[in-house]
Amino acid sequence: MSRLILFNKPYGVITQFSSDGKHATLKEFIPLPGVYPAGRLDTDSEGLLILTDDGPLQHRISDPRHKLPKTYWAQVEGIPDEAALESLRRGVDLGDFVTRPAEARLIEEPPGLWPRTPPVRFRKQIPTSWIELVIREGKNRQVRRMTAKVGFPTLRLIRHRIGDWTLTGLAQGEWREITL
Repeated sequence: MSRLILFNKPYGVITQFSSDGKHATLKEFIPLPGVYPAGRLDTDSEGLLILTDDGPLQHRISDPRHKLPKTYWAQVEGIPDEAALESLRRGVDLGDFVTRPAEARLIEEPPGLWPRTPPVRFRKQIPTSWIELVIREGKNRQVRRMTAKVGFPTLRLIRHRIGDWTLTGLAQGEWREITL
């Protein structure tokens, strides 16, 4: 039977089991042999990471050709207007590629968020807000690049959902195994 692990990755953890000498690794949180991440999550991003021991399932989850939606909560600098959100919805030209259209909307700060360590840097004169983005691809630092391109740099990024799997009920640094 395939194993599927949902993990709430903390800020500063690299999505690999081997050490780079600078960051905490998955090995420090998940003591299970033979499971591997299905996709990546940047060191400075938080939230849902899926691990599995099933190669075809790992491929289906992480390959953009399968268009599995990924939902992110981005705390951004400033308050995006409808024009910025519409740009995200149409797709953003990032220079090296144009993103697929995303679902984008302003949201309230998600309830029950854990504090980030270290805390997000704030500027007193500039407000922050939260955007929910749903994308169906996952290029390197894509969400951060998208929000910056439309004028609202990401300060904190949390992946909340991949397909039907969510962070719900998982505290930061916790994992649980799902029966398939």
